[in-house]
Amino acid sequence: MVETLKITDLHVAVEGKPILHGVNLTINRGETHALMGPNGSGKSTLGNAVMGHPSYEVTGGSIELNGENILAWDATQRSRAGIFMAFQRPMAIPGVKMAEFLRHATTNVRNPDRKEGEELIPMRQFRKELTEKMGQLRMDPEFARRYVNDGFSGGEMKRAEILQMAMLRPKFAILDETDSGLDVDAVKLASESIAEIGGDQMGILIITHHDKLLERNAPDFTHVMLGGKLVETGGVELAHELYTEGYDRIRAAYPEAAAAGEAMTEASAV
Repeated sequence: MVETLKITDLHVAVEGKPILHGVNLTINRGETHALMGPNGSGKSTLGNAVMGHPSYEVTGGSIELNGENILAWDATQRSRAGIFMAFQRPMAIPGVKMAEFLRHATTNVRNPDRKEGEELIPMRQFRKELTEKMGQLRMDPEFARRYVNDGFSGGEMKRAEILQMAMLRPKFAILDETDSGLDVDAVKLASESIAEIGGDQMGILIITHHDKLLERNAPDFTHVMLGGKLVETGGVELAHELYTEGYDRIRAAYPEAAAAGEAMTEASAV
């Protein structure tokens, strides 16, 4: 049986303002999906809603993991069930070392029934795996001794997110603009790392404005979001078109969604 993350007629509001207006999307484990769209179209809102961020209110529809509606689950439950999100702007945690953070997170995700105070993954096993993953990602071993995202450059933050994905081994991963703020070489490395880690073991949703992150992660499906709706789906060629030509054709083809998107952008600027 293929494991599936299914989003059906999803409506989401933030601070009482409707953002998503009936999104339908199904991701099977082993598939790569790209989600593109203009700024303010609702892409990050979709990712946060799937992850269970409390500031994003689901006002209609469902999110199902292997047929089970997970809307009542908090973010911890969703993570333990195999859903992961790499954030566009990760939070710094001064005083908490990357290795310490990853050991606790990895233990809790791999052992979802673990009670507070129970043993963590054995240190020797954890260090061996962490060293292997950091080598795969071409990361300096010193990185593990630094505080989580504290004083990290933009590129280091994004690589830290990919390292978390490598260690947690989720069933489904949402990558929210992992290429944002990175130079060409860093984007290439991120693209290669995602491909090596994901393979056919994860269902991946890559939220991006560019096609460079997709060079090593050719999407099975590319979706276009406009005004809080998915208005068009294609293959990797659609991603290339959007990157080179922009969204003029999309806006002309879907005027109602385009008008809704403009209203959303104006509201967020107030």
